[in-house]
Amino acid sequence: MYILVAILAFGILIAAHEFGHFVVAKLCGVKVNEYSIGMGPALVSHQGGETLYSLRLLPIGGYCAMEGEDEDTGDERCFTRQPAIKRILILVAGSAMNFLLGFLILLGYFANWPNFVTNEVAATVEGFAYAENGIQAGDRIYSIDGHRVFYSADFSMYMDRAGDTVDMVVLRDGKKVTLKDYGLQPRVYDESQGLKYGLMFRAVEGTTLEKIKYSGYSAYNFVRMVWMSLGDLVRGSVGLDDMAGVVGIVGTINDVGQQVQEVTQSRTEALLRVAYLVAFIAVNLAVMNMLPIPALDGGRVFLLIVTSIIETVFHKKLDPKYEGYIHTAGMVALLGLMAVLMVSDILRIVR
Repeated sequence: MYILVAILAFGILIAAHEFGHFVVAKLCGVKVNEYSIGMGPALVSHQGGETLYSLRLLPIGGYCAMEGEDEDTGDERCFTRQPAIKRILILVAGSAMNFLLGFLILLGYFANWPNFVTNEVAATVEGFAYAENGIQAGDRIYSIDGHRVFYSADFSMYMDRAGDTVDMVVLRDGKKVTLKDYGLQPRVYDESQGLKYGLMFRAVEGTTLEKIKYSGYSAYNFVRMVWMSLGDLVRGSVGLDDMAGVVGIVGTINDVGQQVQEVTQSRTEALLRVAYLVAFIAVNLAVMNMLPIPALDGGRVFLLIVTSIIETVFHKKLDPKYEGYIHTAGMVALLGLMAVLMVSDILRIVR
């Protein structure tokens, strides 16, 4: 069941991404030849004005086919003839839609939460060794090693990645207090509450406004987690075995759904946890797609800015086909990486 849910979720995420391109392209006056939900053979199609709307067999994505995406077709409404700002808005719209979808999923996930745990220290537990030297009850944890902390979950995330000491800033009586090289080490203070750092944080009521705020901060935290993962990849802290392709992600969603259902005996709870994971994937797609890599929307935006600068300086319009060549090469490389990750996922399953 959860494998089917995962496949459907991927289809929705990609279709939503393409819908973002579609809506903004229409608003900017660009001709859209086809908007398709799904891939493969068409099950149902309808010609609505200049655009063919299709529902296709495979629920693994979709596409928005604009006139003249990679070359000037001579049509005044083709993509390549539009001003740079319009093209940038169209390109960014896909990732914006993924981020918005991730936020909305989180809003639904947190809809029934009665309260949320803030970054304000309500008390330090018995045996807390650092109360005299630093953190006190009433402090708000403002940042850890330069990373802003909004809720207790942020505190745990950055403390778990920290070294032996951290540079922490707390808000105390309305003023920032810096705790330089603060040695706050994890240990179990209260196993029933899972306390690792001896701090208890204040909870606030889950009002509608608080749910919206927490959902927004959670989506923002997903962005920070993606950047941290990219940093780990660049530094070599993670390798190919730590990365997953589509097969691996579908497997993870399936595992999460099954495990939560086994523990809670609730399919609803399992689907909620899967939804939370899908929200993370949606935000992940939004961030990754805006990286300045050829074939991705971020790469298109980057090259669009570069070519606009060149054309402004040299007063000569560049042929769009050369940019198309770059994106084609990038797509080949991207498909190669996806194939490698898929093989790695399958081998991991076999092992």
